[in-house]
Amino acid sequence: MMTKDIALCCLLSAIMAASVLAEPRPPEISAHMIKAGLTDDPATPPADAAVDPSQACAGVSFSRGLKYGESDLNVLDVATGSSRDTSPRPVLMFVAGESFAGEGGMPAAAVQDQTMCFAAGNGMVGVKVNYRLAPANPWPTGAQDVAAATSWVYQNIDLFGGNRAEIVAIGYSVGAFHVASLLAHPELQVQDSHLAAAVLVSGIYHLGAEASDAEKSYFGTDASKYQERSAFPGILNIDIPILLAWAALDPPRLVTQGEGLKERLCNSPTHCPHITVLKSRNSLAAVFGSDPASESLAGPTLELIREIQTRGLP
Repeated sequence: MMTKDIALCCLLSAIMAASVLAEPRPPEISAHMIKAGLTDDPATPPADAAVDPSQACAGVSFSRGLKYGESDLNVLDVATGSSRDTSPRPVLMFVAGESFAGEGGMPAAAVQDQTMCFAAGNGMVGVKVNYRLAPANPWPTGAQDVAAATSWVYQNIDLFGGNRAEIVAIGYSVGAFHVASLLAHPELQVQDSHLAAAVLVSGIYHLGAEASDAEKSYFGTDASKYQERSAFPGILNIDIPILLAWAALDPPRLVTQGEGLKERLCNSPTHCPHITVLKSRNSLAAVFGSDPASESLAGPTLELIREIQTRGLP
């Protein structure tokens, strides 16, 4: 799996390096961020720094390890690209996870960077959220971390040219549950944790008797609590646009979860979600291929952004 991810990263890097130009962070913004305690290092490259097109995400500026909470794991990265348009940009906030627990709970950093480059290369701001994992941090820590990260983005994304009214959370795999859980449980939300839309990719939205050991380490071993800790019924009451996706080659359990959420949302008082069934889902980077015309979530996500802007949400 690691070899496949690296290969995908290299392929996407070559595509995006040809079209995305570097944009160093202005010194006044760096100074403000340091003063505000948002970062210890402005991480702004010299104005005459050469861009190596062979490097991953060449031309995209990254701000790394920005703290949004008290834990050392409560950090996020921000990616921006070059644009002559000075108006505030939509924000794609990626919450990805391979497992609820353990050292391998988060996808490879390079793979997540490629997804952030999709956002930056399409005139948006990309944000990658790290969060705490079980068993040390059981339910509802994941959703609480997403809420805190969303609040941070809302309060600070203008420093990166982002539009706080157009924050779209993209939950991938385990991250899809954490985003859905935040939407479904108002008691877990905090000030300024409102989202304009959500993209949920191949998630588990309701746990049953088939729970794995990793899932039990997050949700607990008492199956009688799984219903109240699921995304139902709370997610049926939200009114923001949702793009729901899974892959045709996903494990049957994930396909069933996606189809079940679609059916229940379509029968809810709110609305049916947008649906995309991917041919495959090898990695987070593959799902968001850099070509909006390709069979990936790139095109549907950009369409979702246009819908938000048309509707004037939130």
